[in-house]
Amino acid sequence: MADQSESGSAHISGGGRGRRHKRPPRRRALKIAAWSAAGVVMVGGVGLGYVYFKLNGNIKGVDINAQLGTDRPQNVDNGSMDILVLGSDSRAGANKEYGQDDGGARSDTAMIVHVYPGHKTASVVSVPRDTLVTRPSCATPDGKTDPGGKRQMFNTAYEVGGPACAVKTVEQMSGIRMDHYIEVDFTGFKKLIDELGGVPVTTAKPIKDNKSHLDLPAGKHNLNGEQALGLVRTRHGVGDGSDLGRIQLQQAFIKALIERVKGVGVFHSPTKLYGLANAATKAITTDSDLSSINALIGFGNGLKGLGSENVKMVTLPVMYDPADPNRVLPQQAQSEQVWDALRKDLPIPASATKDSAGDKGDAGNVVKTG
Repeated sequence: MADQSESGSAHISGGGRGRRHKRPPRRRALKIAAWSAAGVVMVGGVGLGYVYFKLNGNIKGVDINAQLGTDRPQNVDNGSMDILVLGSDSRAGANKEYGQDDGGARSDTAMIVHVYPGHKTASVVSVPRDTLVTRPSCATPDGKTDPGGKRQMFNTAYEVGGPACAVKTVEQMSGIRMDHYIEVDFTGFKKLIDELGGVPVTTAKPIKDNKSHLDLPAGKHNLNGEQALGLVRTRHGVGDGSDLGRIQLQQAFIKALIERVKGVGVFHSPTKLYGLANAATKAITTDSDLSSINALIGFGNGLKGLGSENVKMVTLPVMYDPADPNRVLPQQAQSEQVWDALRKDLPIPASATKDSAGDKGDAGNVVKTG
């Protein structure tokens, strides 16, 4: 998530081979998507029926299938699963301390999580919010239609048309149908990390970013919610100060978060488990197929064996835009290698990202697990 001056939105492209229909939700994507999914992961395996009613009331759902209709990539029921995970940077309500909202929420963080058949491994593709894409036309909240167009920032899709437009943009880019959608906001993310008791990380050098309110010396830390939020929003304190460096920090933090979730031992403490489930369900907005406790439990149970070592994280292959160094363009051939691998349920080849601007820089080496 980011300051208003840095916010963006996500777009998805549609076409090509798609994904499956409703399928038992899996926990792997949640873990992978880190902060967004971490809360839901904690819900996985819960057998506390007496809290279902209250937790169900926390969950916000969006019927993306109804909004997008049939103009989408084909559903392919082969055991794999694709989830779009967004971090929303709305400044409404409790989030207003992070700046003024001049046009609505945007999606500062976007991750496409591909869970392979068997649910033992996954790939995550981070899409820079500043990526210039061809955005499809989308319905707007006021009942009109935004025409979209070329050279639109990826993160404007969410700003223009909400979750459905973000999904539509990703599907258009990738040719892969998104099975699920998960979104988390600033305040919910902070509360979730605090319920976990923090996330241990080691910083190789100091990180200071006044815009994200983060000031960490080098060394070991147990990040609380505010610090964790500052870390995943930081761009000026590491690397070249770009969104690409911030993505590397986010990916490193996700690895640490996955390990923290695995090591908390919440299933032996009903009180701890309820606190996490309550925070998680308040933090997220999901597609309507995941918007119940039973659905989230199924999602979690299907993914509970996934660890950080089984998750491959990459950034969409991009290059800096010659016309605007503050924007990036997809490297078409390399990006297609990424999407083709996921459509065929194959590992993403190293050749797809080796020359990408997103694969350069040392921001990803600044933060380590534990």
